[in-house]
Amino acid sequence: MTENRALSQHARTARRAAIGPLSVVMLILCGCSRAPSFNILGSFFPAWIVCGLAGILLTVAVRWLFVRFKFEQDLSPLIVVYPCLAAFFTFTLWLLFFS
Repeated sequence: MTENRALSQHARTARRAAIGPLSVVMLILCGCSRAPSFNILGSFFPAWIVCGLAGILLTVAVRWLFVRFKFEQDLSPLIVVYPCLAAFFTFTLWLLFFS
């Protein structure tokens, strides 16, 4: 019985010893890609900032349409609706252009 317990403890120790270096190698390899960026007036901006600004502008345009067609009064928590719309447009633009 103690022999089985010693073998299982040895197996757990060996598994932990293998997971550590494997995790380090995976972290090093996943950071090797270059981040997409735009050159705007000589300064490089990350693409997520550009997508975020475009998402906010699209949300402003959609809000204008909601107000114009009197649909905004039917939306219940506006403090949740508009940030969700901005996030939706931002992530959609990111997926369309960078994935």
